[in-house]
Amino acid sequence: MTINRPGLPQDLPPAERLWARWALVAAVGATTADESRPGVHRTGRWIDGDGLHWDDGGCTWWVMSRMGEGRYVLYGEDESSAVKWHEPPVDMLAGGPGWLPWDELRDRLSGYELGCVYWYENGVWARAPYPDTLDDDGLDCGMGALADRAEAVELLAERLAPTHDGPDADAFLAQAEGGLLRDVEALLACVRDPDGDDPDPAAVARALALGGLAGEGAAR
Repeated sequence: MTINRPGLPQDLPPAERLWARWALVAAVGATTADESRPGVHRTGRWIDGDGLHWDDGGCTWWVMSRMGEGRYVLYGEDESSAVKWHEPPVDMLAGGPGWLPWDELRDRLSGYELGCVYWYENGVWARAPYPDTLDDDGLDCGMGALADRAEAVELLAERLAPTHDGPDADAFLAQAEGGLLRDVEALLACVRDPDGDDPDPAAVARALALGGLAGEGAAR
């Protein structure tokens, strides 16, 4: 899936689908040790009470949060974003609905930490209007791997040992995108750490539940 530069709302998959991809990729990398680590000291993709996170420890960070039934917000920054340095200034919150996490976003803005904000309601993504002179808002570099389903499958496959007769990464992702991960035990059995460390299936199970992919919180 191609994301324009700067991004367009229609470049993103439906929020429920993006959430499912991100949550599943984050969950298979979950560890008990990381669960108690402050977000400012974490890298990679993870989920906590604030939502989904992606931080490469250097040039990009992103957050996606659920804001109520059918409502999501996606915000963050990649070094490729020219929004906060654009002249005249771009109001990244222009037209934003009242349910956005305004205090958090304004705090990020005040610290020159924010590169773009997208919000989702009634099945449609939206963002503030951009001037024609803006080259990039960072959405492509930040979200490209999750917006493209094939790339999301590759990210997931890095954390799953291949099996001969069970679901593969593509099948697990399809289940998650459908709203309910049916083969949870099969997933937990094939989780692996690409660096050779022992997998942590208990932490993975908790992350799946927190993301609403399994357990009582699973979407149906």
